Amino acid sequence: MSLRQFRVQGLVAAILVALVAVYLFRLGGEIRAVRDASQLPSRYGQTMLFLAAGSGLVPALVGAFWGAPLVARELEAGTHRLAWNQSVTRRRWLAVKLTVLGLACVAVAGTLSALLTWAAAPVDQVAGDRFSAILFGARGVAPIGYAVFAVVLGAVIGLSVRRTLPAMALVFLAVIAMQFAVPNLLRPHYLPAERVTVPMSADAINQARALGSITGGPVVGGVEVPDSWVTETSRLRTADGRQLSDAAFNRCLDDAPKTGATGRFGDTAVCLGELDLHVDIAYQPNQRFWPFQWIELAIYLGLGVLVAAVGLWVVQRRVT
Repeated sequence: MSLRQFRVQGLVAAILVALVAVYLFRLGGEIRAVRDASQLPSRYGQTMLFLAAGSGLVPALVGAFWGAPLVARELEAGTHRLAWNQSVTRRRWLAVKLTVLGLACVAVAGTLSALLTWAAAPVDQVAGDRFSAILFGARGVAPIGYAVFAVVLGAVIGLSVRRTLPAMALVFLAVIAMQFAVPNLLRPHYLPAERVTVPMSADAINQARALGSITGGPVVGGVEVPDSWVTETSRLRTADGRQLSDAAFNRCLDDAPKTGATGRFGDTAVCLGELDLHVDIAYQPNQRFWPFQWIELAIYLGLGVLVAAVGLWVVQRRVT
């Protein structure tokens, strides 16, 4: 019964996956035909971001269009009572549906992620940006966890709300919220961060991406550690470890002596460079990419199991 109900969605998914596969095979071959690998990030960087952003929508879409209607539509139509009156227990009824849809998500998300990971591998190797919040979520095994969690969450929300359209909207927003929260709140702490002190000479400051912040203060943004994901950068500190005062920072920022210096921050960089400053940085080395992938997969699958358990309790106790 569950397979018959899912056959249209499954056919549409198979067609879309086949079309994407053709495109990614072609793209991967085109990338590998470039002789100068150093050109890959500039030529294909935007394409990779676009594909990763599209991949990031897949869990929200399967949660909304596969998971949410899975149960809510039957509850709205009342067809669930027919199944329950045929000696099928409520828990088995829901468990079979979740299993069928979960396996479909594993197949779709796993295939898309494997293809994109293969196509983008030469670009990722040169760019060294594998931990980017957008790119990380479109590579490796983590997308499988996202999709399984999303579809289970959608089904349980549909079971609780009992209306298809509200359930679709709720699960879409919930999955998007998770995709913003996990990279910022959980992912930096999967393993203890490495730490390093980086002197802030004029040259180092000019290599940063930003100085200051909306709220002010001695902040420098975009300081990089080679082959690493920087998860935390302290405020500018003086040689004795104290935070640089706002007054000293603003003096260099707004009224630096004119030296004719070039570079991104020019005279400001020279002024700050003369103060013997440094920042303390926490970072995750790029070689932790796969351990982080497996940890994130385990987290999402674990959440999916917990949500499914809640759904099995709800269908047994609360749904009539």
